[in-house]
Amino acid sequence: MAKKQKNLINIGVSGAPGSFSEEAGRTYAHKIGLKKYEIEYLITVENVLAALDCGDISLGVFPIENSNGGIVLEAVHAMSKHNFHIKKIFEIDIHMNLLVKKGAQAGKISKIVSHDQALRQCRVYLRRIWPKAKVEAYPDTAQAAKDLSEGKFPPTTAVIASLAAAKRYKLDVLEESIQDLKFNYTSFVAAVK
Repeated sequence: MAKKQKNLINIGVSGAPGSFSEEAGRTYAHKIGLKKYEIEYLITVENVLAALDCGDISLGVFPIENSNGGIVLEAVHAMSKHNFHIKKIFEIDIHMNLLVKKGAQAGKISKIVSHDQALRQCRVYLRRIWPKAKVEAYPDTAQAAKDLSEGKFPPTTAVIASLAAAKRYKLDVLEESIQDLKFNYTSFVAAVK
């Protein structure tokens, strides 16, 4: 980890750049009026809580439950291994999007990749629109988008992620707001040591 600047709050999030956890971290910082902060992209809830234990971050932000997808099991497992304090539980509205490499055609998509929680929030959509596509769980929505953009998946792969991830990784949006329910809120934990 890089040496922390004085008076700079390091917020560890369970996602890559462009993740919903990054959005939640920035939303929380804004709500409490935090001006000097830096986001640490730790991908998993386990990494966030381990970094909090070591003092590498001042605050951890990670999802705990979605109104449609239910409990985030990854968070439950990680929380059982660490001691921390919940500073706040807050919600953000989540819109899932189907992203593809530039120029990819819908008719050629054979695999859809995303975090297990995102897949659960879109399960009816996936069964209805993509019944023949292989669906694969991945550690993070934004990491899946990044890896697609870098050619780590075949161009016949689509990922489910945020519009911020589409913009950041220069992916095309095949379809917006594909979550099964119009109102799709995720509860995030802001945790401290």
